[in-house]
Parts: sequence; C-alpha cells; structure tokens
Amino acid sequence: MTTTEADQATPDTVETVEPTDHGHGHGVHGYHKQKDEHLKRLRRIEGQIRGLQRMVDEDVYCIDILTQVSASTKALQSFALQLLEEHLRHCVADAAATGSGIDEKVEEATKAIARMLRT
Repeated sequence: MTTTEADQATPDTVETVEPTDHGHGHGVHGYHKQKDEHLKRLRRIEGQIRGLQRMVDEDVYCIDILTQVSASTKALQSFALQLLEEHLRHCVADAAATGSGIDEKVEEATKAIARMLRT
C-alpha cells in the first residue's frame, strides 16, 4: 500500500465522535489558554502518524513500526490526560462554583475517563 492509498483508507477500528455543544456554544473552553501549545503538540503527533505511513510504505521492519505506534499512542494518551485535567479545572470547577450543572459535568468527565480506559 502506498502512502496515498493509506491516506484514503478508512480503518474499521476508528470511532468518530461528533463534537457536542454541552451548553458552552463557541465560548472559552478549559484548554483555551494553551490552545497554541496544544495545536503544536497535535501537529507533532500528526507527523508521527505520517511517519508510520512512510514506514509501512518503505517496508520497514514490523517491530520498528510497532515501536513507533506505541510512541504515537502514548503521545495521544498524554495529550488526552492534559485535556481532561484542563476540563476538570475549568468546566467542572466552574459548574461546582456556580452550582449549575455539576452532575452533568461529573458524568461527562466520568464517561470521558471510561472511554480513555477502554483504549
């Protein structure tokens, strides 16, 4: 498979989740202050994924590819944990402070943690 074919392939195991509003509209979210840092980090992870495609295209040894998959997975998990922490500090803390929607925010965070644990 070439890199171009890999770009067009749709893995069966990828779950697409539509973004939800959760009453925040397009306002400021917990990650807003670190947005540029997050985008930089995601671009770096994107580069790792493109590197994986290149490795497969170039018939690199399986174990070397698996090592890179592991590094990419850890990078995404680390990003997810940071984003979760920011959600707890901003969105959940704000709901607790205002007394509005705290149960909903805790449930959202719990479900997000459960999704992360399943991966």
